[in-house]
Amino acid sequence: MSEIDYTAVLPEGWGRARGFSYGVIATGARVLRIAGQIAATEGNKPVDPTLDFGGQWERAMGNLVTVLRAGGGEPANLVMMRAYVTDIDAFDAAGAAVGAAWGQHLGKNFPAMTLVEVSRLIDPNAMVEIEGEAVLP
Repeated sequence: MSEIDYTAVLPEGWGRARGFSYGVIATGARVLRIAGQIAATEGNKPVDPTLDFGGQWERAMGNLVTVLRAGGGEPANLVMMRAYVTDIDAFDAAGAAVGAAWGQHLGKNFPAMTLVEVSRLIDPNAMVEIEGEAVLP
């Protein structure tokens, strides 16, 4: 698989983004838009209510990468992520687990990202939903 052209955007005078990119310029042959992934197993089973925030983040991110690979991409092709969480304080508190899951599934790829707190998600046990966009070669 050939590589895409991927350049992080850093506006002049801004500090480097930590754990994401402010913008990403990417070129490739196809765009893959990945629907929001929760911590479901096998794509459609309910979220395990015993999973903590970090465990849900890891599983949702793993599901995102599973769909990405099924579409012919790799983590380096991911250029945009949107994460919806039901509690930003829980996200902050789970920083180490979120970082570990990031490294496990995305490595050193830091796409542009949006994080939004919402009142609830489709599964009553879900605390995290992550969607993405990838530019495929």
